[in-house]
Amino acid sequence: MSLEPLLVASPIIQIHALAGMAAFAIGGVTLFLPKGNDRHRGLGRAWVALMVVVAASSFLIWEIRMLGPFSPIHLVSVFTLYALYKGVGHARAGRIGAHRRTMQSLYVVALAVTGIFTLAPGRIMNQVVFGPGAGPSLGSLVVAGGLVLAAGGWLILKPRRRRAGAVTRGLTKP
Repeated sequence: MSLEPLLVASPIIQIHALAGMAAFAIGGVTLFLPKGNDRHRGLGRAWVALMVVVAASSFLIWEIRMLGPFSPIHLVSVFTLYALYKGVGHARAGRIGAHRRTMQSLYVVALAVTGIFTLAPGRIMNQVVFGPGAGPSLGSLVVAGGLVLAAGGWLILKPRRRRAGAVTRGLTKP
């Protein structure tokens, strides 16, 4: 592991990476701490601010060009900004279930899944984590394993539909 590839990268990539790592850490902590108190709100505000930095800075990174200077990852950035807006709106309106689902999904999709792709061969974070001589197979293996874990996380977090006639809070539906 060496920070050298990140330290010689452009300042926008450094800002993007550092904000992403901080958001990953703060978001992970926030998911497991008690909710609804001042600490949760403070960490949540910091997380939202970091996520805005991550998403906004991505529009200035054009290393993978597919549509002009942009790539499909920029669609994730648009989704992230919109989901942050909706998630904060849900919390302010008291729709806590919708807020929780939005923020959990955002954490998984915008941080965990895209973070996994930063470990792909040829990317700066692959060089940071695995070193310059690690070869493509290790990074590819980590990306594949991470995607499997992300899919498992999505299956756990996705809302489940109730069957007709299911018992709810000890009462049956009429």
